[in-house]
Amino acid sequence: MGARVLVAEDEAPMRERLVQQLGEVWPSATIVAVADNGLDAWDAYLEHEPDVAFLDIRMPGMSGLDLAARMSGFGVGQATAPVRIVFVTAYDQYAIEAFDRGAVDYLLKPIERGRLARTVARLEQGTPATDDLAGVLRALRASGKGPAYTKRIKASVGRRIHFIDVDDVLYFQADTKYTRVVYSGGEALIRTALRELLVRLDPESFWQIHRNAVVNVRAIAAAERVDSDRTEVILKGSNDRLTVSRAFLHLFKE
Repeated sequence: MGARVLVAEDEAPMRERLVQQLGEVWPSATIVAVADNGLDAWDAYLEHEPDVAFLDIRMPGMSGLDLAARMSGFGVGQATAPVRIVFVTAYDQYAIEAFDRGAVDYLLKPIERGRLARTVARLEQGTPATDDLAGVLRALRASGKGPAYTKRIKASVGRRIHFIDVDDVLYFQADTKYTRVVYSGGEALIRTALRELLVRLDPESFWQIHRNAVVNVRAIAAAERVDSDRTEVILKGSNDRLTVSRAFLHLFKE
């Protein structure tokens, strides 16, 4: 069975060309999703669980670096990522940094068919990815302007506006059009959707463990395997237990 591929590129001509070229040089692969922004790409990753992701480094919503961080469990220190990453960029400095530090590969725009074919060959041969994708991502971020992560959440509780330090948050949970914020002093609802909030959270400190849940790593006491199909997170100072979906089980492997 061929590889399942996600393509995330915000420029329509480049996106269409990459999809076409992949069909030509990698006929055994299946493109399971194509996205034109980082948020849709993340949703597609959760839904389809691809084996390979071609990620444009600069995209609206969530950058390719942010996506790679989320997909690989940034900061976890695992040996391999659950999805193989190929960065796509028009900026040499990013591409060279990624490649020299051992990322699976990179493609420099405009993408040449022969260069893509060599990338596909590496993927098919199972050429080892970097042992430290988290380190690669840190180096890439250091070479450009890094994101400014949210330090405080404003939430309405009755007639008051509460200012909640993100360090005090135990977890965020999607609740229809709102996001439920559970913190050491109680809980509140905010109007920001979970997937939009996710972009503003440091991936080293906050892990998405389910489509509808993001947990503060410091609030995790343990992860318990309930049965063969279900794992739950046990929180410090709370009786709440959060389900871990299959896409995020790699975060809790030894």
